[in-house]
Amino acid sequence: MATERTVRLTTAQAIVRFLQAQYSERDGTRMRLIPAMFGIFGHGNVAGLGQALEEYGDSLPYYQPKNEQAMVHVATGYAKATKRMSTMACTSSIGPGATNMVTGAATATINRLPVLLFPSDYYATRRQGPVLQQIEHPVSADVSVNDAFRPVSRMFDRITRPEQILTALPEAMRVLVSPVETGAVTISLPQDVQMMAYDYPSAFFSERTWRIPRALPEKQSIEAAARMLGRSEKPMVIAGGGVHYSDATGELAEFCNQLGIPVGETHSGKGAGVGAGLSLGGAGVAGTPLAARIAKDADLVIGVGTRFADFVTGSQALFQNPDVKFVTINVTDHDAHKQGALCIVADAKVGLEALRAAAAGYTAPAEWQDAVRQAQIQWNYSVENEVFAVAGAEQMTQAQMIGIINSSVRPNSMVLAAAGSVPGDLLQLWDCSGDRHCLLEFGYSCMGWEIPGAIGAKMAFPDRDVYAMIGDGTYLMNNTEIVSAVQEGLKVVIVVSVNYGFQVIRRLQMASAGISFGNEFRKREGVGGPLAGEYLEIDYAKNAESMGAVGLHADSPDSLKSALEQADSVRGGPVVIAVDVQPHTFGPDSTVWWDISVAEVSNREETAELLPEYESGREKQRFYSQ
Repeated sequence: MATERTVRLTTAQAIVRFLQAQYSERDGTRMRLIPAMFGIFGHGNVAGLGQALEEYGDSLPYYQPKNEQAMVHVATGYAKATKRMSTMACTSSIGPGATNMVTGAATATINRLPVLLFPSDYYATRRQGPVLQQIEHPVSADVSVNDAFRPVSRMFDRITRPEQILTALPEAMRVLVSPVETGAVTISLPQDVQMMAYDYPSAFFSERTWRIPRALPEKQSIEAAARMLGRSEKPMVIAGGGVHYSDATGELAEFCNQLGIPVGETHSGKGAGVGAGLSLGGAGVAGTPLAARIAKDADLVIGVGTRFADFVTGSQALFQNPDVKFVTINVTDHDAHKQGALCIVADAKVGLEALRAAAAGYTAPAEWQDAVRQAQIQWNYSVENEVFAVAGAEQMTQAQMIGIINSSVRPNSMVLAAAGSVPGDLLQLWDCSGDRHCLLEFGYSCMGWEIPGAIGAKMAFPDRDVYAMIGDGTYLMNNTEIVSAVQEGLKVVIVVSVNYGFQVIRRLQMASAGISFGNEFRKREGVGGPLAGEYLEIDYAKNAESMGAVGLHADSPDSLKSALEQADSVRGGPVVIAVDVQPHTFGPDSTVWWDISVAEVSNREETAELLPEYESGREKQRFYSQ
């Protein structure tokens, strides 16, 4: 009888060996699924995964981040840039090191971005008694802080014996490459189990390629959708991130151009409709008024790779045609059934191809297409001659800043943003033509994703110019990965929009409460007084310089252009450009309502006056069904 060949390794060593042999493949493109590991070491993992990476990690490079949450953001930035074909692994020590990754895990899962997490855990043997950083649960003795990962992970497992990774790791790889299930995969590793040895089958470490499937649509659903399209007089498409992740931008353009259908984009779908002649730009609360006007009248909305979050639907108040119906193309059955839609559970690429073939001969009415073109002309004129106009301006607006950068970057560049007013302005105003990519994380709107996310994108595509656009509030919240970029010699240009605080939330506050409170960076007035004094003056360029970056400052259109030219000449390492912009000026109003409640009772006249307007908005909310 043949004896299976084995190799004796610790659990941690086996994990490192296994990860180096995993590949993803789609349409003939093959790449490493987990090409590197980030980690901050402590007593939970320094002798486990730390030792294993040093001894066995020849093909699994180790990167040293400066914050556990940030390293997860780097991984998801990498995954987003590679269209989910590759991601990074992250390891932390027990306790606070582990829980620091929870926000990163939530960001990954909500955005359907793969990331592999190895938070260390308490001793499985328990003979040590309560250990440093341990929560002692009075009812469930097996609960640790790592259980906080369960609701924000697509897969969670706790390894209490070395042989358990024989089933856990292949399942983790399956989830990571699954277009339906992908998100954060968390494998909790007790610190003693990481060092325990086992005789692993040698075959476990053989190369394996995980093929990313393309789900095919059901014929009956395609035919039913084609019939609905044939009856439509005012169709439109809402394109989400699924279009990018399935490499379906070309198919979307062919579909829309052949059938004469306008297309709007979600934050995650930004740039998906760039090849369509009837592109509406961003759709929803932060979108263009052009897209809002078309969506209001549409009688058929075809959602492709979108989950119809409230920013897209205007809290279910955007689509006002009394006869509006929905068709969805989505790999996830859960998302495909939203909006009472006729659902096509399929990959976006093959789903669009099938629906285009089934709807051959259909063309949207000429008057509908003409209405879109006329609205496009008006919007484009407004952007160029009003929004981006700088003549006579006392101070540059954030929108003007974006316009200048947009016209300065080279083709194939990437710009990333996540929270505050910047992603909304980019959704409206960034021109993705010329292969200028715009990666927006807005599913979780996670402040602090931008800089590490841009580092991840740069690691994925070292030859591309990568820009992170953030507000000063985000910069102060999470800027330490600048040091990591310096350490690795990664050229990332970080543009800080200096507007003295969380101004987009102040705008929301003024619209829902009528007063300004706690959102601007101001000095306190007197002892115990409000934060309503002078603005805090912070030198962001010098702060960046203190961490090893090149720091630049711009306070006018000309100085911004000069700073961009200086940044372009830098050959290695990060550049931070602090740009002074008007604090209370934003991009054009999308005209789309968003459900943010107003206090039902208030002694403040400013707040009480807003309640009728809010209630009027709620009256537009609808329940959609077939």
